Amino acid sequence: MDSGNSPSTPILRKTALNALHKRLGAKMVNFGGWDMPVEYPCSGNLLCEHRAVRSGVGMFDVSHMGDIRIHSAKNPGGALAAVQHLTMNDASRLAIGQAQYSAMLYPAGTFVDDVIVHRLGEDDYLLVINAGTREKDINWVRENTKGMDCQVEDLSDAYTQLAIQGPRAAETLQKLTGAKLDTVKNYWFTHGAVCGLPNTLIARTGYTGEDGFEIYIPSDTATSERVWNAVMDAGKEFGIVACGLGARNTLRLEAKMALYGHEISDTINVWEVGLDRYCHLEKGNFIGRDALVKLKAEGLKRALVGLEMVDRGIARDTYPCVDENGKEIGLVTSGSPSPTLGKNIALAYLPPSMTALGTPIYVEIRSQRCKAQVVATPFYKRAKKPLAVSQ
Repeated sequence: MDSGNSPSTPILRKTALNALHKRLGAKMVNFGGWDMPVEYPCSGNLLCEHRAVRSGVGMFDVSHMGDIRIHSAKNPGGALAAVQHLTMNDASRLAIGQAQYSAMLYPAGTFVDDVIVHRLGEDDYLLVINAGTREKDINWVRENTKGMDCQVEDLSDAYTQLAIQGPRAAETLQKLTGAKLDTVKNYWFTHGAVCGLPNTLIARTGYTGEDGFEIYIPSDTATSERVWNAVMDAGKEFGIVACGLGARNTLRLEAKMALYGHEISDTINVWEVGLDRYCHLEKGNFIGRDALVKLKAEGLKRALVGLEMVDRGIARDTYPCVDENGKEIGLVTSGSPSPTLGKNIALAYLPPSMTALGTPIYVEIRSQRCKAQVVATPFYKRAKKPLAVSQ
């Protein structure tokens, strides 16, 4: 029976910094059910934010990401066994204080989600997961660790996560912590006081292709805003800007970092996306391993490549790729102008026969066939710099 009420609009989730973003005049968008800033007028625009991260420092609110702790106190090794079962990388290689890129897979060898695995302690791990797949991931972990000797905790709402990214990120953050950041290597982390908050997790990780840190602080609004403002003040001399999802996307695209629902999904397998180096079949059984062994033997039917537009036009997500005869051969997964390179770039899935560098292909853009060519990836790779920071 019709109650007479109109269908309700889903309520967007908000990070602890939501009100601050709005005070700054940020353009807000629905991202995976979260009300998130896409760009800030105070920074100038997306291009200014992108360039600040490449040349100086920028800060992102990434508190919409999820956090799952897997630990075992009763029987050491239970948590490691669970992480090994759930993920494709080899977590047994991690030292305490080290992190690794990995993924949770379906039995078919396709992606539940990509994750960052942190080894917190002797048998204690933190999995950082994507916002749009948060509930699905947590349910997946709980379902697939039933009967295993470990505890699973959803800590997603416990933290505000700030990403401080760029070549001046370490100098910015060092002003606010006594932790020696120059001793923290890429994909390692430490704990230390940040803005007077003890035992803050400080990880040298990020999603921009630049050096940088991600810090995890209590998620109450007052604390979150205090730390945000302190980081902005500390980075003033380096030209720090607030950055939104728009710049985060162009930065990660230049660095060829996969985005769930685009380069990876429940229909794309590990070999197709080219994440072989993070998949360790030799470690033993894990969810998806049997399928991956079979798929590897069968050979690729498609592969992810980088494209650079030759003709004018921007290849956007889901645009078809065609050959010179107009036959559809693939699909663009992500595309954008590259602020760093001054070119229009994209990632796309193509048949293996079309993946050689320099291969010409065409992208259908608003019914127009625009020429592109296969190029090497990542499109951008930062120069190696010393880890030392000024005190």
